[in-house]
Amino acid sequence: MTTMATQGAWLRMTSSAKSVAKSTVTSKELGFLTSQLSGVRISHSPSDVTSRISVPSFPGIQPIVARRICPFTGKKANRANKVSFSNHKTKKLQFVNLQYKRVWWEAGKRFVKLRLSTKALKTIEKNGLDAVAKKAGIDLRKK
Repeated sequence: MTTMATQGAWLRMTSSAKSVAKSTVTSKELGFLTSQLSGVRISHSPSDVTSRISVPSFPGIQPIVARRICPFTGKKANRANKVSFSNHKTKKLQFVNLQYKRVWWEAGKRFVKLRLSTKALKTIEKNGLDAVAKKAGIDLRKK
């Protein structure tokens, strides 16, 4: 790596001095390091490093994350602007009001624990759990 002082000196050289200086460029200025243990030159450019490093991947294992989406209505987070007093706008997410709720399922004669939005809860109270689940394509027998 070259410092700002050496870069400035390089720019001020004449063309004849540059041809002489080109022949005396060391390997350190070219971006190479020499290992003291084995004498092997190691490049430290980002493309060489990323192509040689192998990161283990686990395709079958994924982190378990509860998504903030209502399964009945499909509601999800809305991107909005947070506006300060000086009218400076920054992005923010407005999340859905999801609640864990035990709802009585008449056809199954039991309670079903669901994570749903408050809008879906109002819809279930109006139309019934079976109708809303059928419209959303949700099988309540699995839960």
